[in-house]
Amino acid sequence: MTTTAHLGANGSGPAASDPDEAGEPGGRGPLRGLAWLVWRQHRLFFGLLLAVVVGGAVWCAVLRSRAGGFIASHHIEGCSMISLVPRCDGTQEVVTEFRSTYGQPLQLAEMGLMLLPVLIGVFLAAPLIAREMEAGTHKLVLSQSVGPLRWLAAKTAVPALVVLAATTVLSVVFAWMWAVVGDEVSGAYWYSLLGFAALGPVPVAYSLLALAVGVLAGLLLRRTVLTMGVTLGAMVALQGGLKLLRPYLMPVVSTEFGPKESAQLPDNAWGVGQGYHTRSGAHLPDTVCQSTGSYEGCLRSHDAVGRYMDSHPASHHWPLAWIESGIVLALTAVLTVIAFRVMRRRYG
Repeated sequence: MTTTAHLGANGSGPAASDPDEAGEPGGRGPLRGLAWLVWRQHRLFFGLLLAVVVGGAVWCAVLRSRAGGFIASHHIEGCSMISLVPRCDGTQEVVTEFRSTYGQPLQLAEMGLMLLPVLIGVFLAAPLIAREMEAGTHKLVLSQSVGPLRWLAAKTAVPALVVLAATTVLSVVFAWMWAVVGDEVSGAYWYSLLGFAALGPVPVAYSLLALAVGVLAGLLLRRTVLTMGVTLGAMVALQGGLKLLRPYLMPVVSTEFGPKESAQLPDNAWGVGQGYHTRSGAHLPDTVCQSTGSYEGCLRSHDAVGRYMDSHPASHHWPLAWIESGIVLALTAVLTVIAFRVMRRRYG
């Protein structure tokens, strides 16, 4: 007899006698057995995630249409508050109006995508295994013909597929909107905390990482509330740590300025360092002469002839995003392997 014949939709009570609900071979649903059971157990969260996808897609489509129309009608594409583009002279008031009108909705969309992995980890991944362990329902499952590794695979694979599909759709829709609304005009640049976390593969990778963190924490801690707290702390720490690592994932571009040149980068470049350069081409830190009595004399003594600025240009955005996402997915794979090893050692 299969496990689904013993367990109900919440994994702790009798299953419905209807084979369509229990996932028996006669059922009408596309999912069978454990996969169908996992789907039923978490269908509320999956439904909420679907609502988020639909609502987010509508939000981005409306914002793209309205903000794009404003940009086109006022001819401010590529302009910012302080712009190096000559055609943008005199557009500061219009740019300010644009930001006051559309800046907050854009930030809400960015914030939603940045927080989505954490919410997935806390409210889906953390209870996924911990609740079963805490209630003891996993013992009933493992006493049947279902092996522990197969049970864990079903418990993680179905949510992973749902999360992957949902976050991918949201990421694609947001990038479609960002292509019109983002960067210079809005002031929400690709390298900002919210912008980078919301664009491309980054939110997708972090969502899968949150799932792996929650599953492993649940296996080790076996307490739902404790696992939720640990998952929240772990995701915040991981996102913060990788943010600190981000500037060093690719070599920076160093731009040198002469003594009479204004040291200013393009609007969409991510400045990560600056200082002085000497006649020989050596770079000195920006603080080299801060503690001396004669600032100008100190610079002359170091043979400084101008300033330099290290930056990541806009062309580095997607390589940086894919490199960081690759690191996140590698960590996800490691945590997943550890979870299966823990499961096999305890119940194999």
